[in-house]
Amino acid sequence: MTSAALDPPSILVLDSTTTGDRDLLGGKAWSIQRMMALGIPVPPAFVITTDLCRRMRATGEALPADVWRDVPAAVAELEASTARRFAATSRPLLVSVRSGAATSMPGMMDTILNLGMTDEVEQALAEQSGDPTFAADTRRRFDQQFEKVVGCLPPTDPWEQLRRAMVAVLDSWNSPRAISYRESRGLPHDAGTAVTVQAMVFGNLDDRSGTGVLFTRNPLTGGAEAYGEWLPRGQGEDVVSGRADALALADLAATMPTVHSDLLAAAAQLETDSRDVQDIEFTVESGTLWLLQARVAKRSPEAAIRHAVVLRQEGLITATEALDRVRPAHVRYLLAPHLDQADVDITAPVATGKPACPGIATGTVVIDAVDAEQRADQGEAVILARPTTDPDDVAAMSVAAAVITELGGSTSHAAVVCRELAIPCVVGCGTGTLMALAGRKVTVDAATGVVYPGEFTIVPATTVEDPDIALLTQWACAESPYGAPGSLPELLQRRKMEKIR
Repeated sequence: MTSAALDPPSILVLDSTTTGDRDLLGGKAWSIQRMMALGIPVPPAFVITTDLCRRMRATGEALPADVWRDVPAAVAELEASTARRFAATSRPLLVSVRSGAATSMPGMMDTILNLGMTDEVEQALAEQSGDPTFAADTRRRFDQQFEKVVGCLPPTDPWEQLRRAMVAVLDSWNSPRAISYRESRGLPHDAGTAVTVQAMVFGNLDDRSGTGVLFTRNPLTGGAEAYGEWLPRGQGEDVVSGRADALALADLAATMPTVHSDLLAAAAQLETDSRDVQDIEFTVESGTLWLLQARVAKRSPEAAIRHAVVLRQEGLITATEALDRVRPAHVRYLLAPHLDQADVDITAPVATGKPACPGIATGTVVIDAVDAEQRADQGEAVILARPTTDPDDVAAMSVAAAVITELGGSTSHAAVVCRELAIPCVVGCGTGTLMALAGRKVTVDAATGVVYPGEFTIVPATTVEDPDIALLTQWACAESPYGAPGSLPELLQRRKMEKIR
């Protein structure tokens, strides 16, 4: 499926023998083929490689005819694996169409689920499942997502749906929010995105179905325990978008212990293989576990330090690799100040939620993202408050002193983005709890998930020795070419400058 024998392939069917690096396959497809190679259950998929996105960027052409001609053969591979047929009314195959850059850009580009839906397919799903409500819910999700991403109502022809979805996902590489994200992180604009087309599994099918996110270790505190959320009868973006309040993984363990055990086993296998903490998206369909994606987890500054040390102690990485994963800002953040406990004890909070990224910030609550960005640019400390965040809010989030949301959990969009940006964040404060705070000055204690009225006294950081910082300092001194001790931030900065030279 190549345009020329020596050209990089434009389409690859993913399996345990797939060759291709992350730059070609994109992070999502690369993780799929990696999980397949490890024997982990993954729905079948194929990928349009990043080479096509670069080709389209260079020529300005839409989806080339020679590439589109190869798509039916790739879809046929999914049909053979699932015993379902795309654009058919007997055992119909629905697919997801998802972006996937080589470097993870959470929430920046577009996804469409349940593609291939028509009136006839909806009726077939209702008959096969015995549940018209499931079929209607799946149809509703598809219609809404397609119209939002592609910008028009879905065509009645599933193949035309697929073509337009592929073009829209490829075009999302050049969306303003994706460009802004790359510029803020120094990522190249010419890398391109891949497009992964994958057979759907349905977390919204029945009471033994759902969707979730699992971190192999706690991304907030750095604790060794698995951490995540689970949403029965949910699908796709429900958890990561923060639109729904998910349950703790303990709920999955209680209702489907075998699925929970299998999930933890797969998570441990992926962490050992990658030698780093993993962020895993999974779906359960009628009691059967499927993993959809695994990537290196975004984490808080404290978790970055704790994870680096414990992975070195467990022998998964070297001391040099542990030091490479810690930045001076991580250390300074860990030793940050805290609120005066005497003030805290006598003050009633105005909101409480789930800690998503620790830290303390005082500012004025602003509920409009554009207004928040403008006021922050003028030097005002703003606390961005939203029902839930989405990629269009990232510019405002990046300049806010803190972010608080009414909905969502600790794996929601707001939580993940704020951990990457090291911005204090509290999520899930409750519907209707934050919008009335607009214009008020508040203090956010994101370590405890509490929002207090007014401004608080902040106690300076102490100099109590932290054992993980002590170990990192010891390792940094041991490899320092200067042979002289220093604080850990100083030693890490020296290492960085030495590498630049």
